[in-house]
Amino acid sequence: MELRQLRYFVAVAEEAHLTRAAERLGLRSPSLSQQIRALERELDAALFDRTAAGMELTPAGAALLPEARAALAAAERG
Repeated sequence: MELRQLRYFVAVAEEAHLTRAAERLGLRSPSLSQQIRALERELDAALFDRTAAGMELTPAGAALLPEARAALAAAERG
């Protein structure tokens, strides 16, 4: 797991929409989607439910979100 992937995960969680998160990060949606899927494979857990309206956190995603934010904050301090 890379900090970049955590940053992407947090952006998608906050935006609740892949395209808006991609725009915020300056990425293309397919690239962001691939990174999120890679993180899910690495963690062996679905982090989002993909719906027509956007992306909703699963229980695993909701559990990861505060940890991801804490890791990103710690990296910024360091």
